Amino acid sequence: MSRNPITLEALEMLDAIERRGSFAKAAEELGKATSALSYLVQKLEEQLAITLFQRQGRRSVLTPAGRVLLEDGRNIVNATRLLADKAREVATGWEPSLRIAVESVVDQPTLFQQLHLFLQEHPTMELDVSECVLGGGWDALEHDRVDMVVGAPSPAPQQKGIRAIRLSENNMVPVIGTAHPLAKLAKQRTQLEQALPNIRRVITHDTTATASNTNIARTAGLVDGQLRFYVENTEQKLSAIIAGIGIGHLPAKRIAPLVKNGTLAILDLGDATAGEHLIAWKIAHKGNGLKALSQRLTSVNWD
Repeated sequence: MSRNPITLEALEMLDAIERRGSFAKAAEELGKATSALSYLVQKLEEQLAITLFQRQGRRSVLTPAGRVLLEDGRNIVNATRLLADKAREVATGWEPSLRIAVESVVDQPTLFQQLHLFLQEHPTMELDVSECVLGGGWDALEHDRVDMVVGAPSPAPQQKGIRAIRLSENNMVPVIGTAHPLAKLAKQRTQLEQALPNIRRVITHDTTATASNTNIARTAGLVDGQLRFYVENTEQKLSAIIAGIGIGHLPAKRIAPLVKNGTLAILDLGDATAGEHLIAWKIAHKGNGLKALSQRLTSVNWD
């Protein structure tokens, strides 16, 4: 089998010529003589049986075939650089990837801004983000389906080898959509309490996946009614309540603008729930990536 003429050196050479606009300037950047660079390009064209550059005045311009080679070649060069960085990081205790379960009530913009900043500092790290609800994050962490859970409800499972740190306060308030036919009762506590047994509850499913779970009973919302409407996450719950399907507890911080603009109304039930969101990981996980990300996330004011 003949040797592939498309080497990393050849791809870097094409990139330099295209960026600098001339063989002379590219040769200066690469530390080569202009004649040597011209010879290498001519040799590559002969081996590929194509023309890579054509003259336009004093500039050397890529042909369509040369443009394809350059654009795909840049991806290859960047990939090899990332591969080298990743290999160096793994050799020094950095994991190549992290799996993160995020509780659906977590402040998403804050989270993803922090993940963006983390990736700017560690561009070779691969992050795999999944959603969890109630005990689902603890279950995924315990059974090694994720490396970290963000925003899991307290308390943390005991004797599971888990390290948990407070992330934020968990303030959930009972609300009704103003589109609901009984929204007018939101501030009329006596009439509201009388009507409650006949008002549908919107409830989020717990995403715990295994029979051998964390052994901590978890529920979300007003679950004592006879009529129920189940959803997968907080966003669906919010949409269902706004649509007038039923009532339920939602994060106070997230719904504040919707209460202010009249989309939602807080129910006068006196049963807002308070707790904590936690960030947690297995104590046995010693990777530098997990350590750096956990330090970043726990340094943020989430409340």
